[in-house]
Amino acid sequence: MRQMALSWDEDGLTAGVDEAGRGPLAGPVVAAAVILDPQQRIDGLNDSKQLGERTRERLFEEIMARALCVAVGQASVVEIDAINILQATLLAMRRAVLGLRIAPGLVLVDGNRVPVLPMRCEAIVKGDALVASISAASIVAKVSRDRWCTEYDRDHPHYGFAQHKGYGTAQHLAALQAHGASPQHRRSFAPVAKAVAAQERGKPT
Repeated sequence: MRQMALSWDEDGLTAGVDEAGRGPLAGPVVAAAVILDPQQRIDGLNDSKQLGERTRERLFEEIMARALCVAVGQASVVEIDAINILQATLLAMRRAVLGLRIAPGLVLVDGNRVPVLPMRCEAIVKGDALVASISAASIVAKVSRDRWCTEYDRDHPHYGFAQHKGYGTAQHLAALQAHGASPQHRRSFAPVAKAVAAQERGKPT
């Protein structure tokens, strides 16, 4: 795949930004910001959804070792329920960019919305397949969130987070029905709200 080589802008370094975890029923939404080093090419970058888990993990380690700068930002379940998933996603993106140890001159964001930032920011639809730094950010965000899910699964194995990563699979919905919502479930999402309501109805008065 031929990608646009956008690593340096007239205003300075360019950071790519993407998120993971908008759709799941649980856990934080995670964003990553990556400034690639034009002197250290990383082969195989692509939209993280187009890559297998093993490939993502390998590229994650390569990005962390070879990029000029990487930062990860999150918005918690409490924030998602308070301000909605779109605003929480933009908040996580803002935190990721502001967490970079080098301030970029230009920020390229996957999608059609951009966070409020003190530098120039542009949205690129399908940017995770077009811009190398956004591809890298999508991989870092996805692997970071998947690792969070695996860690959470250790304390709450009956939900199956290590398998479904928080998405509303049949397994996950059945676990919600059987066990109710965990502290990391998004109460503002309809399937979780339904499970919580069922839990409340089943409590003795």
